[in-house]
Amino acid sequence: MLELKGTITAMVTPFGKDGSVDYGALRAFVDWQVESGVEGLVPVGTSGESPTLDHAEHLKVIEETISRAAGRLRIIAGTGANSTAEALALTKAVIDMGGADATLQVTPYYNKPNAEGIYRHFATIADLGLPVVLYNVPGRSGREIPLDVVVRLAAHPQVAAIKEAAGSVDRVSAILDRCSLTVLSGDDSLALPMISVGAAGVISVASNVIPREMSHFIRTALSGDMAAARADHARYYRLFHDLFIDTNPIMVKEALVMMGRIGPGFRLPLCETTEDNRAQMHRTLAALGLVG
Repeated sequence: MLELKGTITAMVTPFGKDGSVDYGALRAFVDWQVESGVEGLVPVGTSGESPTLDHAEHLKVIEETISRAAGRLRIIAGTGANSTAEALALTKAVIDMGGADATLQVTPYYNKPNAEGIYRHFATIADLGLPVVLYNVPGRSGREIPLDVVVRLAAHPQVAAIKEAAGSVDRVSAILDRCSLTVLSGDDSLALPMISVGAAGVISVASNVIPREMSHFIRTALSGDMAAARADHARYYRLFHDLFIDTNPIMVKEALVMMGRIGPGFRLPLCETTEDNRAQMHRTLAALGLVG
């Protein structure tokens, strides 16, 4: 089974002034992430503004990420959808292009399937043969993956891990009590407590901004040096918080613009944040020495 651990960045998608995907900035961003020591990248997840990319762009971002990473870290391609047929089509296309280590599959959103529908959705995609990372994020999808369904899916040979973004440390313990599925935190601010009860790492928004620091923090926690990890958590907590004072990925992109890593650009219905939020983020970045 595929091993997933450490810091895996939920990548933003850079846009140009005309709203098109800025593939040059994307390639430079991948290089920076690799050089900073993260263990993996997730192109075109929620932080990549997947709902506003058309299918050609969606697959091109994944292809460019795979090509630029050149096997230097894990690539978990975001190919989820609330239509099983659409998720299958995107996942098949990623399998055909080659180079992805796994796919991130979100719980189908808006249509709110029952437990059996959730199980069949994930199992059908896993049957394609590319390892699947389940993505439990009820705050966005409107449905939690029930624990019994997680246990059933864990028995599938191609279900590799679950990204837990429900805000519950107890749920990590509940999953590991009933199966051996790898759990990855989906919340930067909960990465430390989740690792303390058995999570293997984090799929991180913050590592878009602090990839080297986040990688060190998570490796420290996984090594068992909790005193040092707590110090890192305290140092970066304000950033973890401020990245979510507006809808993700608005604040992480605002931060990266301030740092000169990407140009400004969102696609509606997402747009720039308020001046007050921007000032708060600038203060936080300045306190960490990331901007002048």
